[in-house]
Formats: sequence, C-alpha cells, structure tokens
Amino acid sequence: MDTKKTSPGLRVLKIALTVLLGLILALCVGVFALWHNELSTLFSIRQLNGPDDAHRDGAVYQMKVSGGYYFDEFLAQGGASKDSDLIAFITQRITKGLIPMDIGESDIGCSSFTAATPAGDRLFARNYDFSRTNTCIVYTDPGHGRHASVSTVDLQFIGIDQDSVPQGLMDKVLMLAAPYVPLDGVNDAGLACGIYMSFQGPEGDTPPTDQQTEKPDLTSTTMLRMVLDYATTVEEAVELISAYDLHDSANSTFHYMIADATGRSAVLEWVNATDSTDTDGTKRELNVLWSDGAPYQAVTNYILTPGYYDGEPEESMKGLDRYEHLTGALEETGGVLADGGAAMDLLSQVGRRSWKQDGDTVTVHSVVYDLTHRTAVWVGNEHYGEPAYTYQLAPAS
Repeated sequence: MDTKKTSPGLRVLKIALTVLLGLILALCVGVFALWHNELSTLFSIRQLNGPDDAHRDGAVYQMKVSGGYYFDEFLAQGGASKDSDLIAFITQRITKGLIPMDIGESDIGCSSFTAATPAGDRLFARNYDFSRTNTCIVYTDPGHGRHASVSTVDLQFIGIDQDSVPQGLMDKVLMLAAPYVPLDGVNDAGLACGIYMSFQGPEGDTPPTDQQTEKPDLTSTTMLRMVLDYATTVEEAVELISAYDLHDSANSTFHYMIADATGRSAVLEWVNATDSTDTDGTKRELNVLWSDGAPYQAVTNYILTPGYYDGEPEESMKGLDRYEHLTGALEETGGVLADGGAAMDLLSQVGRRSWKQDGDTVTVHSVVYDLTHRTAVWVGNEHYGEPAYTYQLAPAS
C-alpha cells in the first residue's frame, strides 16, 4: 500500500497555522473577556433619525448599555472633583485607555415642570434648549439592586462634533461614556431628574460651583447619574446628594429638579448666601426648595432661592419669563393637565420656535415622563405630533 509522507515544510506550515489560529482564538477570547459589555453596547447602537439642515435637527440615536459601566467603582474611589478627573476615569475604565475623551462647555436654556392628570398620574416634563446637536437616548440597567433608567445625552459633551454624524468605530466607542453625562431621565421606580443652567454670578461670568469640604466629589452629570441609579424617592435623592460636594461641569453652573411617583418634587440649588454677586463657587451651599404639597413645581434657568436677585435688574434673571408662563398656566388648572399630551403642549409654548428666539438655539428635545406608569414620550426638536420624531420610552426597554 502506498503511503505519502508529509514533507517537513508542510508539517512546519501546519504547525504554524495551528499556532496562529490558537493565538487568534486566544486574542478573541481575551477581547471578549475584556470588552464583552462594551461590545454588546456598541452593537446595540442604532440611528433613529438623521440630521436635517432645513429644520436644524441633529441625529438621534438609541443605545442599550450592558453591564454596570463602572459607576459603582467611580463612587467607591470618591467620585471626581473636576472634568479632567472624570475624563481620566472614563478613558481608563470604559475605553481601556485607548481613546481620549473630553467634556465640552455649555450654555443651556431649559424648562421643566411637574403636574398631575385627573386620574392622579404624576408627570415630569422637560425641554432641553441648546444649539443644534446630536443626541442619544440611553437605556441602562446596572443590576445589583440599582435602578434601570432611560435618559437623554447630548453627544457633543463627550467629544462627538455637533455638525457631524457619528459613523465610525471611534465615534461609537466615545458613545460608551454616555451613561456619565445624562441631562434628564427617569428610572424604574418612577423617579425623574433634570439638570438646568442657572447662570450664577455677574453678567458674563458664571463661576462653577466648586464645594471644598471633606465629602466625596461629584460633577454635575455624574450626580444626576447617581440619582437615577440609586434613588427611589425625592427624599432619598436629596439624602444622597447631600453626602457629596458638587463640582459643576463644563465651566457652567447648574441646578436640578427631581420628582417621584408620589407627587413630591424639589428644586436643588447651590447658592452663596454671603456674597450678593455669587462669585465664589467654593462657598456655595445646597438649598432644597420642596414642593411641600403644592400640586405642581416649575424650573427654568431662573434661581428660585428667595432673595437671590435682590437689587438686580430683571434682565439679569434668565428664564424668568418662561418660569412665569409655566407657573401661570399651571396655576390656572391647579396643576392638573388632561394628559401627557397636554403637558407636551405646554412645553411647546416655551419651545425656542414659539418663545423668544435666542440666536441659533433650538429645543433639542421635549420629553414628558409619566412617573406613575414609568413611561415617557420623547419628541425631537419641536416635531410635535409627528410620529417619525416621537418615541415611546420605558426604563426597562
């Protein structure tokens, strides 16, 4: 019987191929072990709407985040006292040190209010006003006793240019940082939170809040992330926030509104009671303005802390006109609106196209969170009533 001997060269080639395949397999296993949550998140990204120059629309994306995005580790290390520290943490943990990130400055003019329906359902409504930008609706479910949530992220805050559409792998990897920069959201307990510019300090100068105590530290958007992940009620949220020093992000100043399914809400402001010009961000202290049984509460960019604007001209009170319009409309109805659609209608009245135009700003998104049913209706850039730009959301989606 004939037998063919394998040549030495062919044997060496087979061994080399076997080793190469083994190395490739080991590399794949290593990449999966290191990046499995990140890869799952990247594969979940999809574009819901593209940009539209005529209407000044940015692109809208959806992303479902796998795993806990290292936020418990972030809190365990004491958080971060400045954007550069947050960026360093995100770069090291989420992008494995491979891709640098940045957080941009902002000049945001927004409006929010709480209300109820005749059936007693609790609503939290919000407009996000800014220049044209790309946004992402971000679903998170970190597990381990933390809440699932859905939130909205402005992608330019994590380095994705507002005038371009995220396309390549690099842009998508940058989007992995989105859980750290939410602007508003609701969790599966029916607790919602939003962040708003407060324009504190002298005209043309808004020194960021920069508390300096022995407490651990959080930046503006990571404070909102903590609330969505860990709080069930407004009281729990305020207790959590009170345990941290706030360091405002993006060289700006912010305040917050938080509401829950019981109907209670609060506006949180960091103000300096000893300095009428509010120029020293290190001296600011938390002031909580509770709804205290009122059927509604509203917030814009206007500081609500009594006496804050004493002696100041009305033109320095940014957002006062929108605040008075919202509270006036809600006062007429006793804080009761027919349904979520009526809440969206009220938001439309203070949208940038309906209200006083301010340069090239737009209402990037409007959202009405139903805190009772843990759902939301999200509309892009004042496309009210247009199904192609309207999305039904829920934290566990």
